[in-house]
Amino acid sequence: MSPTPRQQAHKRSRLTTRMVVAAAALLLGGGGLAAVATTALAGNSDPDASAGHRHTVVATTVSCPDVGEGLRKVPRSARLQVSKGLAALDRQVATAYAKMTNGDGSDVLARLKQQRSRTIGTMADAIARDAKRPTYLLAMSGCKVKSTGEQQTADTRSGSGSGYGTKSTNDGWGQDQQQNQTQGGDQSQEGRQDPQQGQQAPGGPGGPSPDDFADITTVQPNAGEPPFAAPQGNGASTGTFTSECGRNEDGHFNSDNVIVTPGVSNGAHHTHDYVGNKSTDAFSDDRKLAASDTTCTNGDLSTYYWPVLRKLDGTSEHKPGAGHDGNNGSVLTPASATIQFRGSQSGAVRAMPQGLRIITGDAKAFTNGTANANASWSCTGFEDRQLKDKYPLCPQGSQVVRTFAFQNCWDGRSTDSANHRTHVTFSDRNGLCPQGFTAIPQLVERITYDVPEGQSFAVDSFPEQLHKPVTDHGDFINVMPQDLMNKAVDCINRGQQCT
Repeated sequence: MSPTPRQQAHKRSRLTTRMVVAAAALLLGGGGLAAVATTALAGNSDPDASAGHRHTVVATTVSCPDVGEGLRKVPRSARLQVSKGLAALDRQVATAYAKMTNGDGSDVLARLKQQRSRTIGTMADAIARDAKRPTYLLAMSGCKVKSTGEQQTADTRSGSGSGYGTKSTNDGWGQDQQQNQTQGGDQSQEGRQDPQQGQQAPGGPGGPSPDDFADITTVQPNAGEPPFAAPQGNGASTGTFTSECGRNEDGHFNSDNVIVTPGVSNGAHHTHDYVGNKSTDAFSDDRKLAASDTTCTNGDLSTYYWPVLRKLDGTSEHKPGAGHDGNNGSVLTPASATIQFRGSQSGAVRAMPQGLRIITGDAKAFTNGTANANASWSCTGFEDRQLKDKYPLCPQGSQVVRTFAFQNCWDGRSTDSANHRTHVTFSDRNGLCPQGFTAIPQLVERITYDVPEGQSFAVDSFPEQLHKPVTDHGDFINVMPQDLMNKAVDCINRGQQCT
């Protein structure tokens, strides 16, 4: 008996499903697949295969060991080569992520490992000229694919391309996949409305997703300790010192990162907002910073910077740090930016050294994990409720708040370290620093924004970090004139409020 038209359609449907799965396997060299859910007709009973089917797959991103975090000693002679190497590694990951999401190539991870091996080897060679060769870095070349914890629905209609909607399958970080995975289609259309899912991904290509947002009114109070509550009580240094440095009204932006990748343009792959020192870019050194002008009214020459927040309005500038690196939308100017130094719960603080560099948070926290993450998001009127891995949805009339609380313990020796972290750390909840560290004024930055209603904004990020709120971070270089730093310390230790 000849098959009926309906039976033929079912055969074609199964064939289409197998083709999608096979294409997914080819994308990353035939490794393990992303979970593929049941196939459903896209609201159409047309027996022709071209009428279309939608296939749900798990969205993924590229996750690589963070070589910068692994650095332990970088001689002065090797610093520029290491900086260039770190920037090259970031470019390689961004390129691999773009190829993966566009379905371009069947051996993305294998080629990425080869590129990273060569770059890491060059960095290791540079270090080995004046220090022990860091052979442990060579084991950090391999990458994997990480589930984002979100589902995407691929439209397989003939000639229509692939449309996607996103729907999160969990509220956490997603599971690191030990096997290679794939989206099974073109993720670059992620922002389209998916009729099957019934919701719009708020961002364009690369996120964020709807589940990256949370209604602040549903969050329980969780911020009753410093830095959200200032040090207080007997023995605490309760004063504050505030530098009034404006809101970047002058439009000082660039996509450099003078701390992590000095000497390299676009080392951040996202755009930074700056207040304070007016000259800061990738090529700034301590001498150039000390000779600069400042936006701070008290003469504070320090550099304060953070990734810009963008309104997801569909605009795009194809330039480094913006659309060129997957950061689209209009830059939002802060409504306010407060730069304040606070004391210690355990006692007096000592002056910071000139040139001290501190990074708080982790720009790669979505793939690195939360060990160094330090994002804090909230809303005015609700700042006893802080979100670490969600953007806040604020009630009407309430502003979005970002808070950066920097490390407040210093090793007493170094103004920086190879991974830009080990020379500073956080005190415990009683203000006590670990052995070998001493208390310094804690920099706390509070930045507010007026944002459009709804899931309408996102922080700039590396492309593969998908604009996740947990990747928020802040950077600081101390260039306060010594007499101003002494004034700040005296004010804090005396329990006064000064500017």
